[in-house]
Amino acid sequence: MAAIDSTSTGPVPNRGMTKEERKVIFASSLGTVFEWYDFYLYGSLAAIIAKHFFAGVNETTSFIFALLAFAAGFAVRPFGAIVFGRLGDMIGRKHTFLITIVIMGLSTAVVGLLPSYASIGVAAPIILITLRLLQGLALGGEYGGAATYVAEHAPPGKRGFFTSWIQTTATLGLFLSLLVILACRTVLGTEAFEAWGWRIPFLLSIVLLVISVYIRLQLSESPVFLKMKAEGKASKAPLTESFARWDNLKIVIMALLGGTAGQAVVWYTGQFYALFFLLQTLKIDPQTANLLIAGSLLIGTPFFVLFGSLSDRIGRKKIIMAGCIIAALTYFPIFKALTQYGNPDVFVAQEQNPVVVVADPEQCAFQFDPVGKAKFTSSCDIAKSLLAKRAIPYQNEKAEPGTLAQVRIGDRVVPSFEGTGMPVADFKARNDAFVATLGGALKEAGYPEKADPAKTHYPMVLLLLTILVIYVTMVYGPIAAWLVELFPARIRYTSMSLPYHIGNGWFGGFLPTVAFAMVAATGDIYYGLWYPIIIAVMTAVLGIFFLPETKDRAIHHT
Repeated sequence: MAAIDSTSTGPVPNRGMTKEERKVIFASSLGTVFEWYDFYLYGSLAAIIAKHFFAGVNETTSFIFALLAFAAGFAVRPFGAIVFGRLGDMIGRKHTFLITIVIMGLSTAVVGLLPSYASIGVAAPIILITLRLLQGLALGGEYGGAATYVAEHAPPGKRGFFTSWIQTTATLGLFLSLLVILACRTVLGTEAFEAWGWRIPFLLSIVLLVISVYIRLQLSESPVFLKMKAEGKASKAPLTESFARWDNLKIVIMALLGGTAGQAVVWYTGQFYALFFLLQTLKIDPQTANLLIAGSLLIGTPFFVLFGSLSDRIGRKKIIMAGCIIAALTYFPIFKALTQYGNPDVFVAQEQNPVVVVADPEQCAFQFDPVGKAKFTSSCDIAKSLLAKRAIPYQNEKAEPGTLAQVRIGDRVVPSFEGTGMPVADFKARNDAFVATLGGALKEAGYPEKADPAKTHYPMVLLLLTILVIYVTMVYGPIAAWLVELFPARIRYTSMSLPYHIGNGWFGGFLPTVAFAMVAATGDIYYGLWYPIIIAVMTAVLGIFFLPETKDRAIHHT
């Protein structure tokens, strides 16, 4: 393949994309789509995976555990960035992301073959988490390689446009995973799919892996890297140069706190948290929720390229910072509107008959049982456990010490019961009676067990989800070009990968888990939104004042 001159700093002729440039973008993007597909399957199927691999604990804990296992893959992404970033700066971009895609594809396929908790006990979740860790390591090396490779092939003045195609891959990978899941669920039926059919999308990774490897083998190495190697300027110690020298380390730190952290929380709120909110909080049918998310992604995806191209003209920084600020200002009204239009019965019931737990705070524990041994038997815990299971929003009101907890639903009061020290049979009988009484009171107050499909305003829900995706495209479309341009070529793969994957792996990857834990602790279904809002505001402030605009920089400097 003919090398594309990305080292020139002169004006760029107004020409179309060459055949070689299209091949670079297509091959890099397609392989990355498949890799994100593998990674996102787990997130899309978290509720089902919780039932199969974390069945030894209560329902609320099993779902939080499933989210933690999902987050485990994100937790190790920075370590993958260090390992594979170093390789990419030393041996080349192409060979490194060939290795990462093989690790990702094989780890995903094995999930499809893994026996459940019922078959092999605690070994099942241990192996599952190990596979997630391998996926995270692979993904930690993938993105930096693909983004660097494409940017180093792009002509000056078009790096935002070229790399924006890479930015579509995460969304397209999620979109592909949702489509495959929907197809399998439709063909097999919900019961068969949840029993065993969920494994099929994981097993399909073998096919995608073969296609991806074949395509990437056709690529040549980056011209910037080849030129650097030929001149003997490649780094022999990229980790030292990236992180042990303050002049570069300070840029890494600011790229994280003033760039990728805010980008990450906006991204994961708009795609993953929105999906979990529809499923777990609003109780919308899984197939419907996936279709709505898929539709919003389909509508929103072209905006990645729009904002990437726009960043070549007005700058990367302005667009990313604007996305963070607008998202922070509008998350609460958007998610409240999702409730109003997605499950209007809950919205109306919450307005007309708010639920309040009146209890002694000393009797209330956080509803999380990591080992499946905790007994939530206080009157407060019994009440909150049932409300959490039903995803009923509630407020907390402090009662006098030693007071029996009560659930106030509008004007009606349902007393809980004190189960501490009660014989098992008696506890079950009292609990069943309490569940029936409270369930009846919630029903009378208008709280549904599931969203009524006839009352869901699908066009409005789709519009709101699309707005969230457009926020994602604003912060994510230009970020690859910005990161590439911040660092010199000799340590670019290493330096840009670490802040990207700490931001997206830690700040973003843990968002669903942290946000749902915040909801579980407070009873406020919107309380978890404070996490992305605070991070987005932090990023906007630091990014505006401490990071440069880079759109006119040459990227061949070593």
